[in-house]
Amino acid sequence: MIRLALIGIGTGHPDHLTLAAIKAMNAADLILLPRKGDAKSDLLDLRRTICAEILTGPTHVAEFDMPERAATLPYLDAVDAWHDAIAAIWMREIGRHLPDGGSVALLVWGDPSLYDSSLRIAARLGSVAIHVVPGITSIQALTAAHGICLNELARPVLITTGRQLRERGWPDEADSVVVMLDGGCAFQGLAADGMSIWWGAYLAMPQQVLIRGPLATAGPEIMARRAELRQAHGWIMDTYLLRRERAAISRDAPTS
Repeated sequence: MIRLALIGIGTGHPDHLTLAAIKAMNAADLILLPRKGDAKSDLLDLRRTICAEILTGPTHVAEFDMPERAATLPYLDAVDAWHDAIAAIWMREIGRHLPDGGSVALLVWGDPSLYDSSLRIAARLGSVAIHVVPGITSIQALTAAHGICLNELARPVLITTGRQLRERGWPDEADSVVVMLDGGCAFQGLAADGMSIWWGAYLAMPQQVLIRGPLATAGPEIMARRAELRQAHGWIMDTYLLRRERAAISRDAPTS
């Protein structure tokens, strides 16, 4: 029997680990760490650091190379094939290191439930018992870093991606929107009137950068700073909260 723990580790700081995450890591026979190329070696180094600080027993740590997602297929087809390839690698590594069964853990950025596909990949593994340990999300890290509430009083919040914001525009059902996985600064396609933004990159990491303010002025600053950071580090992880004034929403609402 193989037991798989998907452990949320927050956004990069060892202090983000919960007591449950620490216990799960130390209870595992094997922890698998993904290598994503030289450009993202910082992410592997952070996982290595977390293991070095947290593990106190005989847990074995092994690394594997992540496959690349095909750029020539339609997005959903490419993601589906990519997940198949990752699942096959997980099973190969588990069979190599735990031929007689046991417990394996994967360290997931943020929380396994939020814009992460570890659970979808794990579902491809067949008769594997899956245990999820929740973690601090980038959304929590963002609002904590800026010292703000996620939602307006008694108002909803929508969590979406840069792709969805770019293709569909501002959602009618919310006045606060959290945007994740945005490689192209989708906010630049929105009307900036009455809009504010709270942006954060490398949240909780030593290189954390925060920018906030009216979208009209903060937006261009974020775009320039983001390009500089990506060039300097070779990768970037960022997220942001957009909020529209209720008056601006009312002005843009369709009339009958």
